[in-house]
Amino acid sequence: MATSYRSEVFHEHFGSGKDLGVRIDYVTETEPLGTGGGIRNVARRLESAPEDPVLIVNGDVLSGHDIGAQLELHRRREAAVTLHLVEVEDARAFGCVPTDSHNRVTGFIEKSPEPVTNRINAGCYVFARRIIDEIPEGRVVSVERETFPGLLEAKAIVLGYVENSYWLDVGTPRAFVKGSADVVQGLVASPALSGPPGESLVHPEATVHPSAVISGGSVIGPRSIVEAGATVHASVVADGVHIGSAAVIGFSLIGRRAVIGRKSKLNDVVVGEGAKIGDGNELTNGIRIWTDAVIPDQAIRFSPLP
Repeated sequence: MATSYRSEVFHEHFGSGKDLGVRIDYVTETEPLGTGGGIRNVARRLESAPEDPVLIVNGDVLSGHDIGAQLELHRRREAAVTLHLVEVEDARAFGCVPTDSHNRVTGFIEKSPEPVTNRINAGCYVFARRIIDEIPEGRVVSVERETFPGLLEAKAIVLGYVENSYWLDVGTPRAFVKGSADVVQGLVASPALSGPPGESLVHPEATVHPSAVISGGSVIGPRSIVEAGATVHASVVADGVHIGSAAVIGFSLIGRRAVIGRKSKLNDVVVGEGAKIGDGNELTNGIRIWTDAVIPDQAIRFSPLP
């Protein structure tokens, strides 16, 4: 597991990997090395032979694609690298990856107002081990701008495995909340879901009033309290949160031990750990409330008073 920012939280959560039936080694970048440099930085921990496939997955991607099929294509075609590609409706916000009729990648094109293809890099790669060893060590390297284009110039076999199953870049709070809701509702299969899919995942140690409505794939964490008449839709509510009566929360992330006051309305909001939102506030439009911040009763609104 290649880590950098707040690397300690991964080891604290996953440990050695024994509980998951795997062995986890951790390699931490003391200085950011880029997408390619980060891959090269873990090479000394790999135990594979030069032609063995190595699976690399970006940490901020939620994907339902068939990794086994991607791996099989890589092996069958004896590729240097095989990338998972997805097709999107609007590729202008992404780098494009065109392929030929035999699934060979023909280029890596930066963001453009007129994309040549709607196929984009989905952040899951199979590398032949020897290719990882060829990445320069100890400096910043981008696989998108340096490694992959260099392989194309050398006529190496770089393949695109195209599968349009569920895929989401969860690199923002809004996307993280959506990804969580999609898992709870069963839109993507995940062992992280501890029960059958549905409108909500409420921890057994949480307390939810019978008149409260929890919907849209919301998660309610342990020791959290949701009072009478409150509504939580498509949101993530962490541990020990207190949501007051008649509060309305949608598409939001509520950190541990936060307090949401009575009749407050939150839409597309991130509330930091331990923050206290007083009664009757209205927060929206992606606003972030800092850890342990306190907002008094009826202090913020985004709409006219009734």
